[in-house]
Amino acid sequence: MTSVQPSGGSPLEGKVEQALDGGTRPPVGRYRLDLATGEWAWSDEVYLMHGFEPGEIVPTTPLMLSHKHPDDRGRVDGVLRRAAETGQTFSSVHRIRDAHGSTRTLAVTGQGRRDPATGRVTELIGYFIDVTDSHRAAAQRDATASIKASAEHRAVIEQAKGMLMAVYGVEELEAFELLREASNRTNIAVRDLADRLVELIAGPDVTVFPTREAIDAFLKDPEVPVDS
Repeated sequence: MTSVQPSGGSPLEGKVEQALDGGTRPPVGRYRLDLATGEWAWSDEVYLMHGFEPGEIVPTTPLMLSHKHPDDRGRVDGVLRRAAETGQTFSSVHRIRDAHGSTRTLAVTGQGRRDPATGRVTELIGYFIDVTDSHRAAAQRDATASIKASAEHRAVIEQAKGMLMAVYGVEELEAFELLREASNRTNIAVRDLADRLVELIAGPDVTVFPTREAIDAFLKDPEVPVDS
């Protein structure tokens, strides 16, 4: 990293370095905010995160906030104001729209530095960390898990419909309607009802195929134990 070098080590710096230790390290840049002037000093990495070439613009608080996502802007402004008042360590994750119009996700962490003579917080120092890729990866993992779970739910519903078609000699839509009606009557989700039905008919402990009367009883009240 270049350009901005807050003097001296700090607990914050140690925490950031520890958090980033190991694995693929996301882009990290330093900043310093002069609370008297509202001007920022950015390392080259922070310029690049915001879509600028290093030194291309003079970073100020209004400019920085203008790049925050509208839904996150008020929250970030509040975090900075509280930090300026208290000087306490802070952190926040928010979205920005860089100079090219792309949306990125940044984590900002920092702490106040006080004037030894007055005790007033005069500047904030800390880091911007570009976590866009890690957030995308997490979102992809969540989406994959959701798709997998949805596929599993559909599979068990299809299996249950097939069993009802065989038991009652009905078509696919009628079999699903039997499940849906039982779901509405018992307030049990269709997928959960289907899972229980499959377990009843073809579970690992089943040795005798349930009678039609047993299936009727199950659909009427799945909570009551069914005798085959």
